[in-house]
Amino acid sequence: MAKTFFEELNNESATGVAYKNLNLKKSILGYFANVSDATIADLAKELNISVPKTTTLLNDLIQDGIVQDFGKIESKSGRKPNSFGLLPESAFFIGVDVNQRFINIALSDLQKNLLEVSEKIPYKLENNKESLETLCGIIITFINELSIPKDKILGIGINLSGRVNYATGYSYSFFHFSEEPLSKIIESKVGIKVFLENDSRSMAFGEFSSGIVTNEKDVLFLNIDYGIGLGILINGQLYYGKSGYSGEFGHIPIFDNEILCQCGKKGCLETEASGWALARMAKQKMLEGSSSILFEKMGANEEILMEDVINAANNDDVLAIELIAKIGENIGRGIALLINIFNPELVILGGSLAETGDYIRLPIKSAINKFSLSLVNSDTQLKISALGKRAGIIGACLLVRKRLLSLS
Repeated sequence: MAKTFFEELNNESATGVAYKNLNLKKSILGYFANVSDATIADLAKELNISVPKTTTLLNDLIQDGIVQDFGKIESKSGRKPNSFGLLPESAFFIGVDVNQRFINIALSDLQKNLLEVSEKIPYKLENNKESLETLCGIIITFINELSIPKDKILGIGINLSGRVNYATGYSYSFFHFSEEPLSKIIESKVGIKVFLENDSRSMAFGEFSSGIVTNEKDVLFLNIDYGIGLGILINGQLYYGKSGYSGEFGHIPIFDNEILCQCGKKGCLETEASGWALARMAKQKMLEGSSSILFEKMGANEEILMEDVINAANNDDVLAIELIAKIGENIGRGIALLINIFNPELVILGGSLAETGDYIRLPIKSAINKFSLSLVNSDTQLKISALGKRAGIIGACLLVRKRLLSLS
């Protein structure tokens, strides 16, 4: 009995004709997903393969339940041809966005539609086996509660902060206590193929593919959260760097201070321009006796979170707004450096701190104008993410889709 497309997809030893046919089928699916439905003649012409070969491949995909025959379409002359396209519900992808204090997880179909979303699931990200087991448990629970067959879920994309090598499946910032790739460890527990990605890069891909980006080819995406990450789009393609670790923007040694960064070094941008820095500054202001709604019900030994300061700012608290403006000015200095180097068409602000809108955008814009070359920054737009909190799960789903089926 011939293998289905999905069985062929998971057969890493495929060679010869089988391998060639698999790639041709991916090309057909890619055309449907990225361009439009099409006739056999149109597909054969676009993909430069014969009509009989196209017909055979289409019939295989129809039999596997991935492609649908939509029937006859209008034609100017001759016989009316049939139109073919994707069945969105034939395959699904899961995106998992792991944050410091919660997890967002979603299911998408072949046509990029989010079908099930579970947000703000309580979770504490720590580099230990218990935290990893909890993460796997959350994913398994989500899968078990879905109404679709598990074998239709082709892959799971998991976003983690820090150093992640998507090609090898290793994470070097979290859960790096085994010689086996983290992707394989999680895969063995959940029973579905797993892909790891840096959270900022995944958010960037979501924004590039389904967000605010239209025709821009050179774009920078800033993930401004507890840390600061960067996703880079150059000539329409995600940029990874030699070892896959590009975008460690938060660890540029831009300040001359004695503040120890999360990375273990001093003077990093994150020490003065991140969620960690914002929480630290707020705590210092409280100890100095400053007035704020932040401190009204808080003891001297209680922890102040980035989210607390954001909520206070969104409730017009003067001190919180001033602190976010200070963070924005420092971030703007770093972005000015990036603009001078990359000369991008667009810079996108994403992550939790971007949700404060003009409270952070305007100080950033002011600092960019102050510290970057006017001739360079005059062509650079600065925008807030269109996807917001869902950029990560959307990007995770779309990256799995792209890596498995070669669909952009």
